[in-house]
Amino acid sequence: MMTTTHDIAVLIGRFQPFHNGHAALLKTALATAPKVFVLLGSAFSARNAKNPFTWEERAAMIACSLTESERARVEFLPMRDYYNDQRWAATATSTVLAKCGAGKRVALIGHLKDASSQYLNRFPDWEFVAAPQYGEIDASALRRIWFEGEDANVTRSLLAPLMPIASLRYIEGWAQLPHFARLREEHLAIEKNKKVWGTGPFITVDAIVKASDQILLIRRGRAPGKGLLAVPGGFLDGRERVLQGAIRELREETGFALRDETLEEALAGVAVFDHPDRSQRGRTITHAHFFDLKNARPPQVEGADDAAEAHWTPISKLCEMEGEFFEDHFNILDHFLKLTD
Repeated sequence: MMTTTHDIAVLIGRFQPFHNGHAALLKTALATAPKVFVLLGSAFSARNAKNPFTWEERAAMIACSLTESERARVEFLPMRDYYNDQRWAATATSTVLAKCGAGKRVALIGHLKDASSQYLNRFPDWEFVAAPQYGEIDASALRRIWFEGEDANVTRSLLAPLMPIASLRYIEGWAQLPHFARLREEHLAIEKNKKVWGTGPFITVDAIVKASDQILLIRRGRAPGKGLLAVPGGFLDGRERVLQGAIRELREETGFALRDETLEEALAGVAVFDHPDRSQRGRTITHAHFFDLKNARPPQVEGADDAAEAHWTPISKLCEMEGEFFEDHFNILDHFLKLTD
């Protein structure tokens, strides 16, 4: 007969990919409660080199490493990244409560590794169950081995001691899909860029332009995020104010023709987005400017510079396009337009 100390155990992570350290945490969760909820972070976002797998793929990757009886006790719940710690924690809490109801003894399983683990302190109503560190395994190092390996046999020999064998077989099969080549190219481009420019901090500027219930978007023409949707923006020049930089980038990427004075009068909000994990390129702090042209006719635009194309999109369509956006650009739009609950 199983002896457990709680009704529910919660394990939170991205699991990109699922390795032996994660497996040890899940084992602790299964020993703590009869029901385990695994919250899969970075759900609903576009694939990138840091998050190559969808939440459904990660659920399958983890499930294939469990026994049949263990799989029956584990439920996978997707969690989007809000890049707002309070909102994210509140959503995680409500997601679990919606499944198990109030009054349950909930255990939060985790390991306080470094500053990236501080999210574990944001659930005061759940009892934290600390698990010991399982070796020096880091998912980013595993992705580097996976993307940079030239010989499949060598790559397998390096990853085999670090991952459940079923999960390793899963990613080996997944690497035969077209996504792998594109994401490998993106990973290599990011690493090359870091060698040239370092890891920041960098300052960028973005322009969110609304006209007649439409938003101006670009499609990125270069890695990282080649082919993904984004708001116009880029790096701040050395002698610019952030507003000047946002307007300059808007013009360079879209050919936007309205006068500076018109845009300055339409400025309805400015927000700083500084989450340490918002960009793969390094610590990148952006100043986003929201220009509301009200019911004005959307000006003609055309993609240029870093933008392969530029176009106006109805606000009503943005939520269904969430998985096509670069980095946290959907979250930036959500901040100004209140797209999600």
